[in-house]
Amino acid sequence: MLNEDGLTMRPFVFINVAVTADGKMDTSERKGSAISSPEDNERVQQLRSESDAVMVGGHTLLDEDPKLTIKSNRLRLERKARGLPENPIKVGVVTKADLRLDGNFMMDGTARRVIFTTSKTSPEQIKALEALGAEVYISDSSRVDLVSAFETLSGMGVHRLMVEGGGTLNFELLRQGLVDELMIYLAAKIFGGQTAPTLAEGKGYFDFSALKLELLNVQKADDRGGVLLHYKIPKIKKEDNHDN
Repeated sequence: MLNEDGLTMRPFVFINVAVTADGKMDTSERKGSAISSPEDNERVQQLRSESDAVMVGGHTLLDEDPKLTIKSNRLRLERKARGLPENPIKVGVVTKADLRLDGNFMMDGTARRVIFTTSKTSPEQIKALEALGAEVYISDSSRVDLVSAFETLSGMGVHRLMVEGGGTLNFELLRQGLVDELMIYLAAKIFGGQTAPTLAEGKGYFDFSALKLELLNVQKADDRGGVLLHYKIPKIKKEDNHDN
C-alpha cells in the first residue's frame, strides 16, 4: 500500500529507550533491570497515552513479558474522553511466538493485542493465542516482514507507534529506515558486561555507513543525573542503506 507520494504507508514511529551511561539496556543477566527514574517512568506513561500502539520485540516479549498498559488512571480516562481505548494496542514482533498464554502481555489490562510472527510458531500456539483474542499475522519468511507489519498497523488506524525495544528490533527498524525519531533516557549509572544488551544490536553498521542522527533536544531529566536525548532520524536513501 502506497501513499500519494509513492511511499509505503506506515505510522509515525519513534523508539523510546532507557540506557545506562555505557549504553546498556539491561545487565548481562537480562532480567529487565530498572534503569529509568520515577520521573522518567511518568514521561514514558505519557508517551504511551499519546500513542495508538506500543511495540516490543521477541526478547522483550518472551523474557520480560511486559504489560504495555497505562498505569495512570488519569491518563486512561483522558484517552477515553478523546474517544480512544483506555490502553494503546499491544504489538509483539517475534519469530516464534511461544509467549505465556496467562502472562502480562496477553492478560493485563483491556487492550487489543496484535502479534506478528512466522511459520516457526506452531499452529497449536497460534490457535491458542487467537482463542484468547490475539490477532496473529504470520510471515512466510524466516523473519517478520516489518514493512508489511507496518502496513497492517496503518490499516488498523495506527498513526503513532511507540517502540520499546529490544536491541534486535530497534536495529532492524533503523536499518530499514522505518523510524522517525529516537528518544533516549541516559541514566547516570554503568552496568558493563560484554553480553549486556544495547540499544541497537543485529548485524551492525560499518563505520562508513553508520546511521547519522539529528539532535532535536537535550535536557536534564531528573535530580538523579539522568539526561533525555531526542533525535530525529534522517530519511535513508536506498543507496545509503548498506548491509554488512
